[in-house]
Amino acid sequence: MVEGWRNGFREATNSKPLFVTIYATVIIGVLVSSFYVFSAIYSPTNGSTSWLSSPPLSTAGRIHKLPQENATSQLLPVALPPPAPEEEAQGKSSLGKIWVSPPKDKKMPPLEAFKLTKELFGERVKDNVIIVTFGNYAFMDFILTWVKHLTDLDLSNILVGAMDTKLLEALYWKGVPVFDMGSHMSTVDVGWGSPTFHKMGREKVILIDSVLPFGYELLMCDTDMVWLKNPLPYLARYPDADVLTSSDQVVPTVVDDSLDIWQQVSGAYNIGIFHWRPTESAKKLAKEWKDILIADDKVWDQNGFNEIVRRQLGPSVDGDSGLFYAYDGNLKVGILPASIFCSGHTYFVQAMYQQLRLEPYALHTTFQYAGTEGKRHRLREGMVFFDPPEYYDAPGGFISFKPSIPKSMLLDGNHTIESHFTLVNHQMKQIRSALAIASLLNRTLVMPPIWCRLDRLWFGHPGTLEGSMTRQPFICPLDHVFEVNIMLTEMPEEEFGPGIGIREYSFLDNPSLPKQVKESWLDVQLCQEGKEGCVASNITTPSGPLKFPKRSNEDTFKAIFSSFSDVKVIKFSSVEDAFTGFSDKEREERFRRRVKRYVGIWCCEENKTPGHIYYDMYWDEKPGWKPVPPQTPEEDHPPL
Repeated sequence: MVEGWRNGFREATNSKPLFVTIYATVIIGVLVSSFYVFSAIYSPTNGSTSWLSSPPLSTAGRIHKLPQENATSQLLPVALPPPAPEEEAQGKSSLGKIWVSPPKDKKMPPLEAFKLTKELFGERVKDNVIIVTFGNYAFMDFILTWVKHLTDLDLSNILVGAMDTKLLEALYWKGVPVFDMGSHMSTVDVGWGSPTFHKMGREKVILIDSVLPFGYELLMCDTDMVWLKNPLPYLARYPDADVLTSSDQVVPTVVDDSLDIWQQVSGAYNIGIFHWRPTESAKKLAKEWKDILIADDKVWDQNGFNEIVRRQLGPSVDGDSGLFYAYDGNLKVGILPASIFCSGHTYFVQAMYQQLRLEPYALHTTFQYAGTEGKRHRLREGMVFFDPPEYYDAPGGFISFKPSIPKSMLLDGNHTIESHFTLVNHQMKQIRSALAIASLLNRTLVMPPIWCRLDRLWFGHPGTLEGSMTRQPFICPLDHVFEVNIMLTEMPEEEFGPGIGIREYSFLDNPSLPKQVKESWLDVQLCQEGKEGCVASNITTPSGPLKFPKRSNEDTFKAIFSSFSDVKVIKFSSVEDAFTGFSDKEREERFRRRVKRYVGIWCCEENKTPGHIYYDMYWDEKPGWKPVPPQTPEEDHPPL
């Protein structure tokens, strides 16, 4: 090619000057163009190559940490993400871009500006669809997590209903589109099943009834769920549906991504995720549902929805779509597949989407225990909760350990109550030791994954739900065994000793873990004192772990590990027989009072009342201990 250019130029110089000028111009133009092309490719600041360094959109098991911001939540300081790109949708007035805070010198608009109106909703609608959640200030971190997942999916047609002015103001200053629900609710966690909880449910129904006349499609969500994949293309596959609802179905009716087979769905329709179209049938349903709840404040919103929708079930709308007639015979309903619009059971216990090789759209933290703290911990276990940077770099650092479980204990024999408790108790004893070491060293314990043989439910069952895809054994959520809400609650130190921070078992695998934590590790290998190289020493070698004698006392732990106070993570190869106990017996007693309260119950043995069995943190100190339900009402209490 170079020779061709040289010959062409030589021929031009032997011809008229005009051709010399033309050839020279062409060559200069090519060189200049090449310069700009290579500059664009290799420029580190060029926007066209941002995909090389930008993280991918969040999916199940992937999380992007929220950067810091000045204004933080008093409950959990979830910070503001970086400014959105210019093309991200923005409102036409005061709502503005998502995640872009108003100027600090701007005054808060009057409450009237956030009133629920068709115009306010219209500012955020896209393709006639609006995605909505609602809550009070106690759920601020859940709401920010919900919003961040949607914006990571490039969805901006979202609105949050604020049930108190504290939440409204906080979301406004974080750049989150918000409207006032006029609820004047408390800012604290109301608790499942409380009168205020039922009030929240009625507010949801009133909201749906108010929005449908605007003419927009409404994707209504609870705040304790997250979106893992853009659901709008899926919902658009069923344009004839008046309502598409999630459910509490735990037995698969389909093995692909089609709607669940309505005739086989026995679980309740779950109103934590459902999509409404503004049809006359849907409006009629919403109005009657609202009227029922207003007339009787004891009716739970979900029960009311199920009762009226199930007045008539069937026939199918057609032979292919999976839609069916319900309610008054005109409402067309579809049930979203529980395998990919996941409950807390199909996602965390069965991992149904993984077994069926499907991509989940949503995760709703149902089928869980330990209240709001349990929900938050579940999402953290799944690495789909957005926490502030300080969560990943706790003062004092962390400790973790590798559980030791014999193969026979995990896999051999039948899955019975006895084999389940043998397995869990073996792990619990190790966790007890790790909690003591964490307390002693003033570090936060990264909990290990816990293996279970049996599922936990609210009623008697044979070990797993018949027809479900629960594998045995399985890694069970922490709240199946431990009272997560108790573990995270502050207790008086004079009675229960120092608090012990915990993190979820997936913590050290989370992409949000900062570099300074990832790169600051100390591996500790327990050894038998008296064997070669097994001496209490703080001397480490580049090629191997720190060897540390088993059955060390408090003084030895402090003496050795005080030298590693700047190390972020101390990882023990095992904690079996690692610690002999606190030298201060009063502190030992306070520690025991604390951790006894950490464990919960397994539920439930069939055909027994009561059928639940209490876990006991100190089961090994009680000769002849067996996993049996309380035999008398007097025995029905946590172990002392």
